[in-house]
Amino acid sequence: MASKPKSALDHERTRREQHHEADIVFIGAGVFGCAAAFSFANQGRSVILLERWLHEPDRIVGELLQPGGVAALKKLGLGKCLEGIDAIPCYGYHVLYRGDDVAIPYPTVSPEGNVVVTRGQKRDRRGPEGRAFHHGRFIMQLRKACHEHPNITVFETEVTDLVQKGGEVLGVKTRTTTDKEKNLKKEEAFFAPLTIVADGYASKFRQPLLNKTPIVKSKFYALELIDCDFPPQYYGHVCIGDASVVLLYQIGTRETRALIDVPLDCAAASPQNGGVRGYIQNVVLPALPKSVQPSVVKALADGKIPKSMPNSWLPPTKQTTTPGVLVLGDAHNMRHPLTGGGMTVAFNDVVVLSDLLSPEQIPNLSDHGAVASAMSTFHYRRKSLTSIINVLAQALYSLFAANDWQLRALQRGCFRYFQMGRTDEPVALMGGMMQRPLVLARHFFTVAFLAIWMNTVELCGGNVVLGAVMLPLAVVQAVMILWKACVVFLPVLGRSCGRGEGGDGWVGCDGFGWKLGGKGGGI
Repeated sequence: MASKPKSALDHERTRREQHHEADIVFIGAGVFGCAAAFSFANQGRSVILLERWLHEPDRIVGELLQPGGVAALKKLGLGKCLEGIDAIPCYGYHVLYRGDDVAIPYPTVSPEGNVVVTRGQKRDRRGPEGRAFHHGRFIMQLRKACHEHPNITVFETEVTDLVQKGGEVLGVKTRTTTDKEKNLKKEEAFFAPLTIVADGYASKFRQPLLNKTPIVKSKFYALELIDCDFPPQYYGHVCIGDASVVLLYQIGTRETRALIDVPLDCAAASPQNGGVRGYIQNVVLPALPKSVQPSVVKALADGKIPKSMPNSWLPPTKQTTTPGVLVLGDAHNMRHPLTGGGMTVAFNDVVVLSDLLSPEQIPNLSDHGAVASAMSTFHYRRKSLTSIINVLAQALYSLFAANDWQLRALQRGCFRYFQMGRTDEPVALMGGMMQRPLVLARHFFTVAFLAIWMNTVELCGGNVVLGAVMLPLAVVQAVMILWKACVVFLPVLGRSCGRGEGGDGWVGCDGFGWKLGGKGGGI
């Protein structure tokens, strides 16, 4: 932490508390806002952190932190926030696919980004680990760290607008409740050379500042299972059924979170078929392991519709050109929660951001030209990690929630690839421990060609005569499967790594690039 004399600290605290002035104002005390506020405060910046409600949030996502996210959290000096919240270790993934299953543990990765533990070698159970927990408890720990920091003042107030003059953002306007019983509120304002918008997935400032809207094609409906028996313990479980995708991971000593993906246009979840509860009972429950089903039935016994959250895809984009303000966190970039990579992206973004905007790099944050230049660097530097997690989340969701025969062929190929033990690098990428987009591309298209081979064998493997007859069809289907793989993978990679506004068809991660042929569609 950058040290200052007590008199200077007292003076800055007075400015924040009485005059509402600081070096940086943060909108939102969530995962990104708290971590970034703490990091900048550690550098000696004076920080104001604004949050509409400071009570413990009750959310059903943001409960799994990958090993790469744990490492970033510790680098930021916030590792203690994982203590005292009954956080459960997570050592990898366990995938169940139509009666078969495979465990995919996290490998050890060297500081240079190379996998140390390879298939066939004995793994150390005490190796890389993620953490799973109740989201609200973790957030309260992050907020506690901010409350205790001498360079941060936290206010419970609702941000209503930005304060602008001459096209420059000078701060924010807020509405603070002074009497809850009488519903009395006071208009206030907070000022800083830099305002950072981190108000989450439902950001009110995203559209006016970035002109972007998230794509939502499904929702996660959540159940909390008590004393659910589901080996192997300490793994994140992905259950892939004929028409359903379910995530299960332990978030407490007795609690297991079940997240059930339901497409927005799912006929099986229509009111005529019993709605979401009918979908869970009729489609999801039979596809789950027998040991899990009693816990699910018990969780549904209250007769209520489970809590839900939209599964959003918001490709990264360059920052707003409005001086004095930045949009970051989920307000800036989101991906499907399937792989649990959101918080890992957030904490790694904070590591990169706090380096680029440090006092050594930019002494005065009112130097908007320097800030804009740093954010241009940020846009590309973060891609070595975020492009991987974004692409994996979107591409794997397309495969796991397959709704046509080409995607189902790729789904079978993906699971077979897991069974073959080709998992060290893919799970290292997914866990935020390896930051090499080319490695991801290699594995993805290896899966595609394995799927083509499996489909060809299935069509032509009966006998020589039948094989000769079916070969032309196999060739046509091979082309269609490969084309589907390109449609799934390349547009998302282009939007995550693009040189333009996140979707111009160019890829540019870690110095490699190629033309995709114009703008690609989303998934």
